[in-house]
Amino acid sequence: MSKLIAAAEVIAFHDECVANRGWAKSAAARHGEGLWHFLEVNHRFNNLLWDEEDLARRLHVGDSDIAANKRAIDTYNQKRNDAIERMDEVILSAIAVVRAVSSGRLNSETAGSMIDRLSILSLKIFHMGLQTKRQDATAEHIAACSTKLTRLKEQRTDLAACLEQLIAECVTGDAHYKVYRQFKMYNDPNLNPCLYGARTG
Repeated sequence: MSKLIAAAEVIAFHDECVANRGWAKSAAARHGEGLWHFLEVNHRFNNLLWDEEDLARRLHVGDSDIAANKRAIDTYNQKRNDAIERMDEVILSAIAVVRAVSSGRLNSETAGSMIDRLSILSLKIFHMGLQTKRQDATAEHIAACSTKLTRLKEQRTDLAACLEQLIAECVTGDAHYKVYRQFKMYNDPNLNPCLYGARTG
């Protein structure tokens, strides 16, 4: 049951997708349902977010271009968070088959959130790796980025181990977590005063 999700397989999938720079925008989905489907959706939108965040920081384009980037970021971030929650729902449902009630410690971070962080780390590792190979950069830049790359890889290794431990402990009943909804108020026309106010103003 601890193999419900293997961190090493998650990392390998993340890295494979990130290495294909056109994957997020054009590649067909590889997983049609279940945990891996939502994991793939989450990773796709993290990739799209990364590129859009870069574009949003351009200094020599018009305000309308940046506004379009910001709107895309909002959309992608909502879909990314939705996928995190769906991953957690699938994982908790599978664990409940083994253990319906857990009296173990409450973990503040969910497994889905940890998978999301692994996704983001794969992007950081890939792009920091590119910085270490730049021909136009100084030796100091290369050295600094190499140090950062080592730390990012260590962080991912530690996080992967924590994910494995959390799921294993959830299965045995030594730990549990809850799906806390993000309730992104700024995207909801009924909760954002700038949106519902425009309807009544």
